[in-house]
Amino acid sequence: MAIILTRINVGDYDSWEPMFDQDLPGARRSATGYRLFRNTEDPNEVFIQVEFDSTRKALAARERLLSSGVLDRFSDRTGPTVVEEAEAVASVSPAVVDTVDPRRHDG
Repeated sequence: MAIILTRINVGDYDSWEPMFDQDLPGARRSATGYRLFRNTEDPNEVFIQVEFDSTRKALAARERLLSSGVLDRFSDRTGPTVVEEAEAVASVSPAVVDTVDPRRHDG
């Protein structure tokens, strides 16, 4: 799985979000899903995570997004960047960790 990550200060989230939903560049047409996050201290700072089932599809979507020019109006942005998951950890209770910890040796 590959993901496109983008951070944008959109200025006015309520005005920006309907334009995002239109997906005029077609950046999400081959996506398997996406998530939007908003900064709790600045709700106009948006973090976008778009998931793809292959790096090839994510890179093609990134190219469509960049070549469309829709991001050019945002001077305060990072990305879009294609990434792959390196590690994931789920929240597990300490009791469960004790039972599955391979470093633990019970003589």
